[in-house]
Amino acid sequence: MYDHFQGLIFDMDGTILDTEPTHRQAWHDVLARYGMVFDEKKVIPLNGSPTWRIAQALIESQGADLDPHALAKEKTQVVEAMLLDTVRPLPLIDVVKAYHGRRPMAVGTGSEHRMAEMLLRHLGLLPYFNAIVGADDVTRHKPEPDTFLRCAGLIGVPPEKCVVFEDADFGIQAAQRAGMAVVDVRAL
Repeated sequence: MYDHFQGLIFDMDGTILDTEPTHRQAWHDVLARYGMVFDEKKVIPLNGSPTWRIAQALIESQGADLDPHALAKEKTQVVEAMLLDTVRPLPLIDVVKAYHGRRPMAVGTGSEHRMAEMLLRHLGLLPYFNAIVGADDVTRHKPEPDTFLRCAGLIGVPPEKCVVFEDADFGIQAAQRAGMAVVDVRAL
């Protein structure tokens, strides 16, 4: 179905890996320490953003006086402790397996590079990808195109010959801004 593309790029959280429930639980746990609540409706539009940006939005929405980078680091530590026990591949991983060795593939994620690599290695999926671009690998994050443009560069495929698989509005906007075709996996 995707044979006419030369490169395939996948978002990670919510696209190829079922990490969302664990991320939500980690936010609940960390925010409770500060008397804050996790409002999922405020976070959904930020899916695909780096953790510090989500932390900043949560802090602002509740009028808290916290450092978003420190809160993001705390949440990342909590999620790391839980994720290896809970993460599972999503059905789209079948596309990854079908194109392995046939097309270069990359992961472009709002998670940190180290976290993405650790999760993919844990599930035995790391060898399927030629490149990983995490939030800490770019300075401008989704909805800016930098994550996906870097993926295309690392796999050696022109952006217009790539397709991006995404589950978030920011990621879809980033793929479009990069001049790439995009598949909204929420519609699959």
